[in-house]
Amino acid sequence: MAATKLTNAEINARLQGISGWTVENEKLHKEFQFDSFVEAFGFMASVALIAESMNHHPEWFNVYNRVTVDLATHDAGGISALDFELAKKIDALS
Repeated sequence: MAATKLTNAEINARLQGISGWTVENEKLHKEFQFDSFVEAFGFMASVALIAESMNHHPEWFNVYNRVTVDLATHDAGGISALDFELAKKIDALS
């Protein structure tokens, strides 16, 4: 079953259930900071395994100890429930 783009009201309601995530450029957005590059890279490797198992991959950027994550469902044309599911799994790792 294809993912469906959530409405702004649905997105705002779901944002209440995840800490630190915002909407930027029509994507779920969060910045993570770690004590070192190794910790940041380890976090990214763990997220990669979860994302691959979900067949849902983040857009992300890493500089030293910081990782910026953006989530959107391209097939749905925006943010879907799948993005919130992945956001929660990412938070569980951080």
